[in-house]
Amino acid sequence: LSWAPRPGLPPDTAAALLVSGPDGEMLWLDVTHRLGQAPSVQLMGRYQLPPCKQRWHTCAAFLPQEGLLICGDRRGSLILFPCNSFSGCATQSTSIVNGDADTVVEDSSNELEPSCLLHKGALSLESPLSVLFGLHGKTGVTSVTIHRGYIYSTGRDGVYRQLRLQDQQLEVLQKHRPCKGLQWIEELHFTSDGDLLVLGFHADNFVVWSSKTGENIHCIPCGGGHRSWSYCSSPSDEVFAFIKSGDVMLYQRKAEPCEQQVLLASLHGREITCVRRLGAVGVPGRATFNVFVTGSEDTTACVLVLSENSRAAVPLARLSDHISSVRTLAFAMGPGDEGLSALLFSAGGRAQIECYRLLCTGDTASESAVACRVIHVASHRLDKHWEQKKNRHKLVKMDPETRYMSLSVLPGTSTKQLPTPWKFVAAACSDGSVRIFGLLEAAQKLVLVAESFHHQRCVLKVEAFLHSWAGGERHLLCSAATDGSIAFWDITGPVMDAVDALHQAEGEMQPLGECCCPAALPVPVTKVSIAVLTEPVSPALEAPLVTIMAHSCGVNSLHIRETPEGQYLVASGSDDGSIHVCLLEVALGRGEAAAGTSLQVLERVSRPCAHAAHVTGIRVLRPGLLLSASVDQRLTLWKQCPGELVPLSTTFFHVPDLAELDCWEEVEVGGELRYYCVLCGQGLEMLCGTAPPNLLYKRLPSEGAGV
Repeated sequence: LSWAPRPGLPPDTAAALLVSGPDGEMLWLDVTHRLGQAPSVQLMGRYQLPPCKQRWHTCAAFLPQEGLLICGDRRGSLILFPCNSFSGCATQSTSIVNGDADTVVEDSSNELEPSCLLHKGALSLESPLSVLFGLHGKTGVTSVTIHRGYIYSTGRDGVYRQLRLQDQQLEVLQKHRPCKGLQWIEELHFTSDGDLLVLGFHADNFVVWSSKTGENIHCIPCGGGHRSWSYCSSPSDEVFAFIKSGDVMLYQRKAEPCEQQVLLASLHGREITCVRRLGAVGVPGRATFNVFVTGSEDTTACVLVLSENSRAAVPLARLSDHISSVRTLAFAMGPGDEGLSALLFSAGGRAQIECYRLLCTGDTASESAVACRVIHVASHRLDKHWEQKKNRHKLVKMDPETRYMSLSVLPGTSTKQLPTPWKFVAAACSDGSVRIFGLLEAAQKLVLVAESFHHQRCVLKVEAFLHSWAGGERHLLCSAATDGSIAFWDITGPVMDAVDALHQAEGEMQPLGECCCPAALPVPVTKVSIAVLTEPVSPALEAPLVTIMAHSCGVNSLHIRETPEGQYLVASGSDDGSIHVCLLEVALGRGEAAAGTSLQVLERVSRPCAHAAHVTGIRVLRPGLLLSASVDQRLTLWKQCPGELVPLSTTFFHVPDLAELDCWEEVEVGGELRYYCVLCGQGLEMLCGTAPPNLLYKRLPSEGAGV
């Protein structure tokens, strides 16, 4: 049995009672009560739950505008049913449901009437419109809530999910993990001040967790979740009642003024490891807001707005799908009629990649003035892929501590050259490999299509770029490792082979090693071989086009920019504080493009000891002008002259332990070109400046990391 608020009827006199019976049949009964009269029971609908071992529902909610009923079952599934009884077609009886369907009950006037369940055959047995089987695991769904047009479900798997309806089908947008250790989530309460309270049980304690402050508001010892309980809160007090050892216990707390005042709210609980600017969102009547995404060691990524006028960072959404630290971010902008639309990739520890679709639009009603909708698209983990391999007992399992150090989205993979709308992303891995993944957004699949162990040591950075000419396009990739080497690849072959394999499989993508035509990069003989292909493969990519020993140790920053002449400037920074810049030119033979592709190094410039510590951020602002940032907290502007790099301007920033920087340019109203950069580490800082001769920098908002 479970109760649900009945739309269209006053909650103090009417409610919907959902009853699960034999063979997965669920009944919807409307129960109304008036003072001095017996309750009135009306049979409204019959529904068939999907087959499973424990075939009964656990919670339900109505969507009256759509005429639908959504419920969760003991198997952890969410089921959507049609709700035609809102039109009033039902059987009715003034009786009390008490016992079997064949019983008769007596009302206050001592007149006997048959139970309303005797007429249930007059109603058809409705089948589900949509089923998300086992969404919350095998421990069951605990609650379903409707808020502002979205559906929220909770379960005993430690997460709550946000869903929406799309053509009468349930679609999961994203999942949230409120706090570590809270595995038993029972309910969600949305407060009037915009906070979301997560109610659940941690060990033998009842916990109320605030998503706004990120902390536990209450922790009440009650013995655990296997008991009847109820919680109610108001501005004046809060009450929690529960049954323990047969006794009814009551916990009550009066509202007290908060003595703690937050001066500056934290964006993350630990160091910020990466940052990317998505773009700017214009709000009518207000200033333009810059939208950023940050990743952190606290295993979350945060979408936030940073305004130059307000000098404050306001979080819009928090992504908590990672089980380890978020080390790198990459995105591809998509078509958007209103606001920003981007495909975001995040990766980090435990060899995990997550992909989201972000839609940011102006919203004058919200505090941040920008609304962000997040849709989880796909995810990939190497250990999950390993469990799906055939004959895995004959192979050596990959290192479970493998981390993705850097991501780069391949540009130009959604053009006419590739009719199938999917993206490719390259990843630098700590196990010494460079991996290429393919995303088919329509099928919500992210699969490994190629990999290489050329570097045979930790790969720190990757950068993909597209070379176009009148005769076609070539996909090129640059990778840098801990030995200071930078390798350049032509990955056009693996990309095309992956597309051909998709077409041959009629739209079904399969992981590397199981696809009939997977693309593969050459795998040198090493002590531990990560990928062993047991199926026929397409021709492997040859050795890198060019390998440059740019530094004496690890390359911590890398950036590529195309010049107006069609050449490429490659700038890199190292652990030894040096900066290296080289100019490359793509040369094509007279025959087929694939046979004659080569790279020529036209010029190389190096600046040893450019910084006093690791150079963790570098950008080519324009040909001849570079910007570098280091752990020594100096931001330096360089001019590239023949054979040397000349410092033009240096400013100090406040963020310690710099992890990364991102840059962009904007044209002001007067036509002046200004460069902006955002830096992250133990905090977040944004600066802006102009090109020579005016090189003074103006400091913009800073945000602490809250460590």
